[in-house]
Amino acid sequence: MFKILEGFGLSRSDTVVYVYLAKTGPQRGRDLMRGLRMPKAQLYLRLNNLRQKGAVTRSSEHPALFSALAFEDLMNLFIRANIEQVETLRETREELQARCRSVAKKIND
Repeated sequence: MFKILEGFGLSRSDTVVYVYLAKTGPQRGRDLMRGLRMPKAQLYLRLNNLRQKGAVTRSSEHPALFSALAFEDLMNLFIRANIEQVETLRETREELQARCRSVAKKIND
C-alpha cells in the first residue's frame, strides 16, 4: 500500500498518517500525535497536505476529528486526477504540434 500511495504522489510521511488513520478510524489531532509519535507541527503539515489531496477529511467540531477516505475511493480520486492530467497533456501536445507545423510552413514559404 505504501508504494502505491507514494506512486500517486504522497510523501512517505503523508502515507504513514493516511494508513494510520485508515486503520484506526477517525482520530483527534492529539491522539494522532501520540499514536504516530509525531511532532504537532509535522503532523498538521501532513494532515493539511492530505486534506488538499482529498485523502483526509476534518470535522467542523472542536477539537476536530480527522478521517481517512476509504482506500478504494482514494484510488478512484487519484485515477481521475491522472486521467485529467493525461487529457491536458494530449491537448497541449496537439496544440504544440500545430504551432510547430505553422512555424515550419512559414520558414519553408
